[in-house]
Amino acid sequence: MNNRTYVCIDLKSFYASVECVARGLDPFKTNLVVADPDRTEKTICLAVSPAMKALGVPGRCRVFEIPKSIKYIMAVPRMQKYIDVSADIYGIYLSYISKDDIHVYSIDEVFMDVTDYLDMYGCDARELSLRMMNDIFKKTGITASCGIGTNLYLAKIAMDIMAKHSADHIAFLDEDLYQKRLWDHLPLTDFWRVGPGTVKRLARSGIETMRDIAHADEDLLYHLFGIDAELLIDHAWGRETATIKDIKKYKPSTNGISNGQVLSRDYGHEEGLLIVKEMADLLTLELVKKNKVTESVSLYLSYGEKMGYEHGTARLASYTNSSSVIVAEVAKLYQRIKDPSIPIKRVNLSFNNIVEDEFRQMNLFSDIDEEIKEVKMQKAVISLKEKYGSNAVLKGMNLEEGGKTIERNNQIGGHRR
Repeated sequence: MNNRTYVCIDLKSFYASVECVARGLDPFKTNLVVADPDRTEKTICLAVSPAMKALGVPGRCRVFEIPKSIKYIMAVPRMQKYIDVSADIYGIYLSYISKDDIHVYSIDEVFMDVTDYLDMYGCDARELSLRMMNDIFKKTGITASCGIGTNLYLAKIAMDIMAKHSADHIAFLDEDLYQKRLWDHLPLTDFWRVGPGTVKRLARSGIETMRDIAHADEDLLYHLFGIDAELLIDHAWGRETATIKDIKKYKPSTNGISNGQVLSRDYGHEEGLLIVKEMADLLTLELVKKNKVTESVSLYLSYGEKMGYEHGTARLASYTNSSSVIVAEVAKLYQRIKDPSIPIKRVNLSFNNIVEDEFRQMNLFSDIDEEIKEVKMQKAVISLKEKYGSNAVLKGMNLEEGGKTIERNNQIGGHRR
């Protein structure tokens, strides 16, 4: 377990680079943003090209925040295209490393344990990483950056913070180098899993750097962050005990499914209620398709930048996958937690503790025959959608003004195919 060598490879400005390459353009010389022109100027750019980042444009800005003096190409998001290119690049990794030693972190980022491959290839981790990165560029035109570390966390930090300053886009960290080079690095939000809220809470106690966290009173940190303090303390020292084998073996103690969307504009109270009912209906179909039932639902509502959010959970009377039951409970939860005077910008809905259908329990107030009849109808709907397309069967609420189901059925991950 000791003396492992991990690699973290990230595809630079992935979506924007894919769009540039598809047009025969150099991402480092072309101003391009990936955003949907059919949405308002408040829409978030999925990516901007490295050339635009060099001009100071952040990667996840809103369209209206781009300086008017910058001329650029706006590329419509093509999620299926990005998935296909990502799969091609994953195939390149597999030509070097077994899938058992690769953890796909996101569509554009992977971790690899290369420890047992270095002798076989007769090179060090930097040389092996460079070979893979060169293959990616030759076959796809995408430039990658790489972090190498003695644990997963250090590989990630080397990539996130240091690789961008290296001529070959590769950086290495072990615990000693981490403490020497990054203990006083600011801002703290550059570090993995450290958000603005964490920084504010630390600052109130006079803690500003990773060095400060490493030497802070642990009781104070546990008071501030609870069990999460353990990970924060380990990371302050550059420690990480999890391995890729641990990740591969991990099975969550409870299962759940969720759906979320960022709305294209501010949605008023009644419009927001329609959105959460649509989402609940679609997630319920997913339960039925998987022969699962749930016993509680959680709803997260964001009011937009600097306006706060609401979060709540409701327990169902029994395990169920009945659309009428679940949609009604989600609607009640929404009415309970939502401030009617503030429009919403983002919604996340989760079904918690899902189990196999045989765990379904009818309570005294359940109409057993009606629930069975409804589930049969839902299965028929699923069959029709699979045969004729996601929009083959719609409900009246899907046709109401502000409804999003029809639009989202033609998308991948909330964006155009």
